Amino acid sequence: MRRLQYRYLTAALAASLLAASSASAETLYIEAGRLIDGVTNDVRTGQCLTVARDRIAAVGPCGAAPEGATRLDWSAFTVLPGLIDLHTHLADLGQSADLAAPIKASPAETALVGARNARVTLEAGFTSVRDVGTYRGLTDVALRNAIERGDVPGPRMWVAGAYITIPKGGGELNGVIPNEDLPSDMRLGVAATPDEAAAKTAYLLDQGADFIKTIATGAVLAIGTEPGAPELTVDQLRAVVKVAHSRGKKVTAHAHGAEGIKNAIRAGVDSIEHASLADEEALQLAKTHGTWLAMDIYNGDYIDEIGTKEGWPAEYLRKNRETTDAQRAAFRRAVELGVNIGYATDAGVYPHGLNARQFRNMVRYGMTPMQAIQSATGRAAEEMGRDDVGAIVPGRYADLVAVRADPLADITALEKIDHVMKGGMLVR
Repeated sequence: MRRLQYRYLTAALAASLLAASSASAETLYIEAGRLIDGVTNDVRTGQCLTVARDRIAAVGPCGAAPEGATRLDWSAFTVLPGLIDLHTHLADLGQSADLAAPIKASPAETALVGARNARVTLEAGFTSVRDVGTYRGLTDVALRNAIERGDVPGPRMWVAGAYITIPKGGGELNGVIPNEDLPSDMRLGVAATPDEAAAKTAYLLDQGADFIKTIATGAVLAIGTEPGAPELTVDQLRAVVKVAHSRGKKVTAHAHGAEGIKNAIRAGVDSIEHASLADEEALQLAKTHGTWLAMDIYNGDYIDEIGTKEGWPAEYLRKNRETTDAQRAAFRRAVELGVNIGYATDAGVYPHGLNARQFRNMVRYGMTPMQAIQSATGRAAEEMGRDDVGAIVPGRYADLVAVRADPLADITALEKIDHVMKGGMLVR
């Protein structure tokens, strides 16, 4: 009860502050104790941020607040850009032992679950996400639009709409009913030929997808597919890339196996999800092409522990064991080679709001704390091709987090965010 009362009190105080800032030309003057900007290696003290409406207007040494501005004292905190997760599944039910769960939930119910997921993700300090697919196609588009309208609280979302996958591939809901009998919104991206892949890509973009997610290999969490086995062909992948790039949109590829990773890179995709079984040739190819890797090196532990406890399919648990350690070794080597790496967790496999747990593994497997932070701020924005998020510099959205502990001394400090701001609005 006390915790609930505290949350209500915090919300009321935040509302009062926001009302005050709105009444004073919507300007905030934020005093940071330590400032990490997300793009440089500097840690600055004595810095103040001027926030005008939803953007950062200025960053510089503290002094007198601009006339009419509301001063916000975060001098006891390290202030960073709002965090970015490049691999989430907000608009979905989450992983469980029940293979049929996605089909049991209606699109409306799935969207409502997504709204809850969005709120807890934002409160955890992740002010932007790339949402990389949902079984109920286009539910993510609806959730993104609701957040943008202000109907529900949540992070900025860039969404895929659905998976481009072969029939019965890693992007299908296999093992429940015959795939041909699945609802049509669960098969929006199923493609058997290059022409079908191109057509499905165009359709998803027409329906509001921000980028395209392809399934280049089998999946760990899909019945009847193997992570090391290629699925979409090079020609299919090229057809997707051609359509998406012609519209200025990026393409990412779910790819665990080395051959599928190389197929996707040679086809021109912009990023690879998972990259669990990447060999030296695949990593060197990624470095040569500038292809980004989005490697979820935390959730293997969660799948093994909770999946075993809850009775997830034995096939899932076996494939997870076969990929977890290999993926972490590939991650370490990718860091050594200087391959582009963005922060990507696969939240939805484990509970939303725990996204920051991956930071500790990124440091454990080769990154410095600053590199890990940048992977979820400036570097993540770079991977998405965005110049409006991910950094504390003038002109970008005033998406900020504040932590009392020093994340450079203990990266797990980011698992306990004290304050969150999105677009100049205090979330908590």
